[in-house]
Amino acid sequence: MTDHWQTGGCLCGAVRYTLYTPPKWTALCHCDSCRRAASAPVVAWMGFAPDAVDWSGERQFYKSSPHANRGFCPTCGSQMSFESDRWPGEIHLYGVSLDTPEAYVPQLHCYTDEHLDWLRLSDDLPRFAQSADSEPAGPPSDRP
Repeated sequence: MTDHWQTGGCLCGAVRYTLYTPPKWTALCHCDSCRRAASAPVVAWMGFAPDAVDWSGERQFYKSSPHANRGFCPTCGSQMSFESDRWPGEIHLYGVSLDTPEAYVPQLHCYTDEHLDWLRLSDDLPRFAQSADSEPAGPPSDRP
């Protein structure tokens, strides 16, 4: 592969990636596990086929549940990736780890049933109580 879509990496630059395709999907995740892993109120994810990502530098992995691994930079600790048996054949990367984070465009909110009550987002993106293949969340007045 020669042409690429975007590049990105960790805070210190020890772990880098090149993306050869745009993401399959993007989502703002409100689940407790993602929020805690990132120490953030919401996490911007992008989903890719593993062969669309070329890594330089070695990630280390933390098994955050029996079926999920979270990749991070062993030097600076930046969270880099998420892989799970729930989504086989996909790797999820943090949208804000792009060198040009403005290239990240969220498509939806997921796991809004776990959102923080104090977080209010005023976009009109679709909201899902669980994953994007679940039932849509309530009317806009009931959404984060």
